[in-house]
Amino acid sequence: MGILGEPAVHCTNVGKSFSGKSSTIEALGSVSISIPQGVFFGLVGPNGAGKTTLLRALTGLQAPDRGEVSIASTPVWPRPDAIRHLIGVLPDDLHLLERLSGRELIAYIGLLRRIPPAELQIRTDELLQVLGFTASADELVADYSTGMRKKIGLAAALIHTPRILFLDEPFESVDPVSVRVLVDVLRAYQRAGGTVVLSSHVMDTVEELCSHIAVLDRGQVLLSGTVDDVRQGNRLEDVFIAAVGGIRDSASLAWLDREPIVA
Repeated sequence: MGILGEPAVHCTNVGKSFSGKSSTIEALGSVSISIPQGVFFGLVGPNGAGKTTLLRALTGLQAPDRGEVSIASTPVWPRPDAIRHLIGVLPDDLHLLERLSGRELIAYIGLLRRIPPAELQIRTDELLQVLGFTASADELVADYSTGMRKKIGLAAALIHTPRILFLDEPFESVDPVSVRVLVDVLRAYQRAGGTVVLSSHVMDTVEELCSHIAVLDRGQVLLSGTVDDVRQGNRLEDVFIAAVGGIRDSASLAWLDREPIVA
C-alpha cells in the first residue's frame, strides 16, 4: 500500500489559531509528527487538546495557518484534492445522509469514488455482511443507533480501499459488541497493509490497539513514539495523566462526606 520506507503521514510545524470573542485561541502550536506505514497510531489527549483540529489539517478538511503536511509523500496543502483517493475519514461529528438506507449510503459514496458498478456491488455486500447489517441494510440511516452509524460510516470510509484511515473518537458512545466488530475490521485492514490513525482519550483502547502514539495537550505534542517507549514499563494511563498535568486535588470537595441536606 505504499513505497517501503516512506511515512504514511508526516507533518512539520503545523499551527492553527482561531479568533475568539476577546482573544486568539491557539489550537495547534508547531506540531510535528511522523507516522510509519502499516501501524495503528493513537493520537491521545484530553478534551480540547487539539486532536480534531490536527486530524482536519492532516486530511485536508481544514487548512493550517502554517506548517507542512504530506500523505504518502504527497503534499496536502494547498491541493487537498490530491490525497482524497489515499485516505478514508470517519469524523467525530459524523454527518450522514439521513434519508438514505445504509446500503444506499455506501453505494452513493462508492459512485462518488468512481468505483465500477459491478465491483461496487461486491464491496457493498461484503461490507454490509461483515459489519452486521444483513437485517438492517435497507433501513434509513436516520433510524440507526450510534454504533450502527459508526459502522456504516466506517464502511463508507473503506469502500474505495484507502491506504490510510483517520478515525476521530471511533468508539465513543458505541456499545461493546459494535466496538468489537469495528476493531476486527480495522485489524483486518491493517493486516492488509493499511495504516490506522485514531484519536481517543480512552487509554485502555489505545493500549490494546496501537503500536505508536502521540500525546497531545493544549496544541502541543508532549510525548511520541512506540507505546512501549512512551510508557517505559508503566501503565499508559498513568503516563498520560502525568504528562497532561496530573489529577486535581479533591480536598475542596470534602463536603461530599457529610450528611445530605434535608429540605
